[in-house]
Amino acid sequence: MDRGQFTLIGSTICVMLTLHFSIQLVSQHYLSWKKPKEQKAIIIIVLMAPLYAIDSYVGLLDVRGSTTFFTFLDSVKECYEALVMAKFLGLMYTYLNISISKNIVPDEIKGREIHHSFPMTLFQPHTVRLDHKNLKLLKDWTWQFVVIRPVCSVLMISFQLLGIYPSWLSSTFTIILNVSVSLALYSLVVFYHVFAKELAPHKPLAKFLCVKGIVFFCFWQGFVLDILVAMGIVKSNHFWLDVEHLEEALQNMLVIVEMVFFSLFMQYAYTAEPYRAGSVWGTSDKKKE
Repeated sequence: MDRGQFTLIGSTICVMLTLHFSIQLVSQHYLSWKKPKEQKAIIIIVLMAPLYAIDSYVGLLDVRGSTTFFTFLDSVKECYEALVMAKFLGLMYTYLNISISKNIVPDEIKGREIHHSFPMTLFQPHTVRLDHKNLKLLKDWTWQFVVIRPVCSVLMISFQLLGIYPSWLSSTFTIILNVSVSLALYSLVVFYHVFAKELAPHKPLAKFLCVKGIVFFCFWQGFVLDILVAMGIVKSNHFWLDVEHLEEALQNMLVIVEMVFFSLFMQYAYTAEPYRAGSVWGTSDKKKE
């Protein structure tokens, strides 16, 4: 068995494990279907791991694909990532009984201080008071990525198909997307810090780490691989595979392995236990209602 066959078999096993853990968790939620609004958001978040694994597996199977093909695969993952961020914020709003559209903000959280850090202090005061306007701003900062990511993906693929995709244009899209995703993640971090106490029973940190962890690893390991290729540390020893395609293969292989661990972690962070009959969390929540 050569290295290629070993990698393919190992990747197949990892994808199957990710699917197993994710489908198992989704099934548990459907069997304890008590709060559709919350659980629909949770299922969308949970499916992030298998979608990333399958997407990367397809890229690994066609390792000599075109640049447009790999751009398309990356776009699928990142567009879903944008949807997950929006659903995650919506889930946190549901836990806190906040509705931006209906102007529902509980009195006990109004007036709470939001502390911004650099570079956001260039555009916002260092400290602001929590109100409907500032909550809507945090929501808009998350949702802008939901819009910008698909628009950029369509433009990037279109320019590549038309054969007009110079390096400066590629760099421009990279900068726009990095700023956009950083702003979305920043808004989620601020939201978590402001409501850490109220969200504590819902394991917000574990839930947030699942989302941020996937985004973090996929982005930074790609960045590190770019540097290793530029420094000549990662080289291609295959006559049929150049270094660019080897880098894509390594990135896809790493994502496939990581999704196994994230799908396992999600079983803890997004467990269906609170929605099962007789659970302590579900009982206390009913009393409040």
